[in-house]
Amino acid sequence: MTTSSPSPLVTIEPRLRALLPADLYAAAWVDPVPSNLMRVFEHLRTLQRILHDYVPRHVAQDPPTLGQVRYHWQEGTLMFTDLAGFTPLMEANAARGREGAETLLGVLNNYFAGMIEVISKSGGNLLEFTGDAMLAVFPTGRFNDVAQAVRAGLRMQRAMRRFASIETAQGVLSLGMRIGLHTGRFLTADIGTPRRMEHILLGASVRQTKYAEGSGKVGRVNLTLAAYERVKDQFHFESGEEGHMLVVDDLSTSELGEYDLRATRRSASTLLLERSVEGLVREITEAVKLVEPLASYLPQPILNLLVETASRRRIVPDFPEPTVMFVNLVGLAQSVDEATQTEEAELVAAFSQAFALINAVIEARGGVLKNVTYHLAGSDMMVYFGAINAHTNDPARAADAALAIRDIVTKLPPLQVGGQSVAMSCQIGLARGAAFAGEIGEPRGRREFNVLGDTVNTAARLMGKASKNQILLTEMMRVALSAPFEFESLGTLSLKGKAKAVQLFELVK
Repeated sequence: MTTSSPSPLVTIEPRLRALLPADLYAAAWVDPVPSNLMRVFEHLRTLQRILHDYVPRHVAQDPPTLGQVRYHWQEGTLMFTDLAGFTPLMEANAARGREGAETLLGVLNNYFAGMIEVISKSGGNLLEFTGDAMLAVFPTGRFNDVAQAVRAGLRMQRAMRRFASIETAQGVLSLGMRIGLHTGRFLTADIGTPRRMEHILLGASVRQTKYAEGSGKVGRVNLTLAAYERVKDQFHFESGEEGHMLVVDDLSTSELGEYDLRATRRSASTLLLERSVEGLVREITEAVKLVEPLASYLPQPILNLLVETASRRRIVPDFPEPTVMFVNLVGLAQSVDEATQTEEAELVAAFSQAFALINAVIEARGGVLKNVTYHLAGSDMMVYFGAINAHTNDPARAADAALAIRDIVTKLPPLQVGGQSVAMSCQIGLARGAAFAGEIGEPRGRREFNVLGDTVNTAARLMGKASKNQILLTEMMRVALSAPFEFESLGTLSLKGKAKAVQLFELVK
């Protein structure tokens, strides 16, 4: 019996499994000649560029050690945006199938690319796509960060004029946008495990910014009083809802200007220095070290999708019918402002633990914990089943995951904050229906694979209506489920954005 000599990739192979497309992985393992190893290196370099665009700028520039929990307090001005009019636009294109998905993606990416460019050139940093909304930060520095954010908001609202009249098969539609600003102190943290990391923001400032967006008006920039006090002599204002001021856009084009800062430069990619088998393996090993920390910030199904489509640099958009779940963890995010330094570390560690356990529950059932998003209730998690890897029983998988998450959360030990015991609880909302899935943002810049639409909004609003440790779901979800799940009818409920009251159910067990 004879044995072949070991592959030159044998040491690095376990780390390559999740980072190479199936055909390239097989070719490099079966025939590790320089040409195939070169293909591996070039793929990793392309993947590094893609992942760099999928995470916030500061994470890409300074990723943590895999699994390392880190946090710090930051001061600056936060901006929340929200897109109005997306659902009718999605419905107008959904009937046209793939062609409609491409059309919708074109409109969305024109919107996002334009807004991201303004944010970047105005000194801001896009942190997250939260559905069809965005969260950006303008850090405190040598410029007035509130003024930078106000100017960016005005430029963005002016740029929205080109979306005021969009021709569709169902007539002329339009998109609008609300913008909310607040300035203050917030905690930024990287949490999770080596398998899955996440970047989050905690603190009252985040919730106040979201409230400013929600209480604003389409086409306007809305400021909290804290932000207003910093720029009240630089712009004109009119009163908004209680505790807020709306910016009056009476600036000439020259007074507003085009931008405040130069655009940021993309970080350098790995360069190939040696082309022998031994040299290529060393270069591949170094490339993996750069890719792994960025890859850990993506859910495994999304990472797989990016790996398999890296050579084409494009993900085809679609109109799936996913099951969407929102999970709000009540207690931790709301307590961080009152915590001592020691308690802060314990709170962040507890959030990291909860995130890791919940992500494991989702992954085990074939779902995707997309990211931590931000609503008035605080920091919550967006989850979906069936938008990438669809299963015939996705609603049941989601319902089972919701029950498991509630069980995890209720068993987490309470923390001590400011002499008070803080027990974690949850609110969960579940909805099923049509959505749009695609890679949104700048086609060759900051972007993410995301799921958008009324189903996403409905799940988020149900989460907000849920009481302590309650799981709410729509009638479409209930119809899709059967034994052993048990429900209780709660009658009808009016939800924002819905013309008719929604039939509501509670998932009991």
